[in-house]
Amino acid sequence: MSSVIVRPARTGDVRAIRSFIDAYSPDGRLLSKATVTLFEDIQEFVVAEQAGIVVGCGALHVIWEDLAEVRTLAVDPTRAGQGIGTAILTDLMDRARAVGVSRVFCLTFAVPFFERHGFVEIDDTPIDHDVYEQLLQSYDEGVAEFLGLERVKPNTLGNHRMLATL
Repeated sequence: MSSVIVRPARTGDVRAIRSFIDAYSPDGRLLSKATVTLFEDIQEFVVAEQAGIVVGCGALHVIWEDLAEVRTLAVDPTRAGQGIGTAILTDLMDRARAVGVSRVFCLTFAVPFFERHGFVEIDDTPIDHDVYEQLLQSYDEGVAEFLGLERVKPNTLGNHRMLATL
């Protein structure tokens, strides 16, 4: 097995990112996203390459001064269990630290994976009321998911809310 390189995503990587989303969204492990959204958010994404082939992806979305979300963390299903997801998550956590974020959130079914990387399950939204009120003004669906708004609950049923402190 060749080594994994994690790098910032480029527009040419969107097809591969799309393929990972399409592999994991039918059973609800990932939310489907419009391809145009992937292009719009490309600067949040990193991809993992192995022998020049994109084999995984993930994104870091800053929500507030001290809070970001790991999104769309996915690995080619044929390469699961090879440490690719860990390499991507490690890079995203380093990026979170670099921009000054001290807490990273995710909605996931992969609880054991995230626990191995310092995430713990939470029951509530770990922000104060004033920040909550500010976040309500966001148009971002991920922020709505984070806040647990009723309009997104059908998309997030069964997901576990997890948080890591950096």
